[in-house]
Amino acid sequence: MKDTYESPLSSRYADQKMKYLFSPDMKFRTWRKLWIALAEAENELGLPVTQEQIDEMKAHQDEINYEVAEQREKEVRHDVMSHVYAFGEQCPKARAIIHLGATSCYVGDNTDIIVMTEALKLVQNKLVGVIRVLSAFAQEYKSLPTLAFTHFQPAQPTTVGKRATLWIQELLMDLEDVEYLLSKAKLLGSKGTTGTQASFLELFDGDHEKVKALDQKIAQKMGYACCFPVSGQTYSRKLDSQVLSVLSGIAQSASKFSNDIRLLQHLKEVEEPFEKNQIGSSAMAYKRNPMRSERIASLARYVMVDSLNPAITSATQWFERTLDDSANKRLSVPEAFLAVDAILNLYLNVADGLVVYPKVIHQRLMKELPFMATENIMMDAVKRGADRQELHERVRVHSMAASKVVKEEGGENDLLERIAADPMFGVTLEELHQIIDPQKYTGRAPQQTEEFLSETVAQALEKYNSMEVEAAEINV
Repeated sequence: MKDTYESPLSSRYADQKMKYLFSPDMKFRTWRKLWIALAEAENELGLPVTQEQIDEMKAHQDEINYEVAEQREKEVRHDVMSHVYAFGEQCPKARAIIHLGATSCYVGDNTDIIVMTEALKLVQNKLVGVIRVLSAFAQEYKSLPTLAFTHFQPAQPTTVGKRATLWIQELLMDLEDVEYLLSKAKLLGSKGTTGTQASFLELFDGDHEKVKALDQKIAQKMGYACCFPVSGQTYSRKLDSQVLSVLSGIAQSASKFSNDIRLLQHLKEVEEPFEKNQIGSSAMAYKRNPMRSERIASLARYVMVDSLNPAITSATQWFERTLDDSANKRLSVPEAFLAVDAILNLYLNVADGLVVYPKVIHQRLMKELPFMATENIMMDAVKRGADRQELHERVRVHSMAASKVVKEEGGENDLLERIAADPMFGVTLEELHQIIDPQKYTGRAPQQTEEFLSETVAQALEKYNSMEVEAAEINV
């Protein structure tokens, strides 16, 4: 339909798997699984719920009669009770026990947690994929010297691979955060209207142990270790805030990477992939704009700002619950996941197709390296008997003169020629070129890269050795 708004996160950016997790079909199918889990647990704990009723529910759990639910909702204006009614129409024997003792939050909140958990697993998978690709890139270019920058001003050299380890390290921090969230995932369980489980205590004739066991059985049947020990009507909205905080962290890491690539593409040192028939500009046919990296930055900005929504929602909940969370989280949580999914697709695509231009990298480095090599040049001259203080003054004079040629006249850096012509240094131009071998100025960058990849990264990814990461699809 072209006459109705549709979120670009759904129509343009995110993958189908992530979109399905936040779809109505995923939600309502999970509701039915939760109703079955509740019925089974109540049966096992002695309530008058029969196996025949459970079997009937299972037989129809994937045959959602949406038209019945939609018609019923028009009448009663309640989505949960509409689906209870629709499920009961298919299961006449089980009709009386569907949703027994539960509130709407039993299916609504538990489903939200389940969906976020599954979405985090998709994010985890894609993070691993990006780290693998960047690790291969870092390994390949671990020894290629490049000009490093602080304040985007020339600084001591590093290597292309070492720079990539900075991107990887931040992603490893994000992966740790995702792993932690998954490790402590728990359901709301069946807590009742204000979290006291009063309705279930009534059903179980005051048997507290059975009420406690009900939560544990539901959790296990849904694949979780446990439920929140206490709650109001809902699970604490602080969970949503924690989840989106982690997604914001991923966005931050991706944005830093995308900014670095945009700057490197401006310098013509490293470029994001550019397809054969891709158009960079409608007016300037020669342009190769870093559009994918720009999109990463754009979507990342959205996620970082969006993460404020659940933080404010969590901070402003009243007592056992208010409903001002519902409309907000219905937007903020799915959109954050869809945006991060799109970001990681782009990140994987860009990282897997980075184009490196070693000659341009070398050329820029050599324009600046003579300035950085002056300390080594002075030390060699001192070893031959020259005065360090006098040499320092001569280097200052020659450096300022060479800098003037570069900045004011647009000429080449002739510092080495000036030093070679100064008898105080006692060194030839050929000897100077040997002194300024770029490999001598990258410190431990190659070794740091190798150690980081073989130790830190390898250890972090060991548990994922059997995990397959799907290729990222970029729609536009």
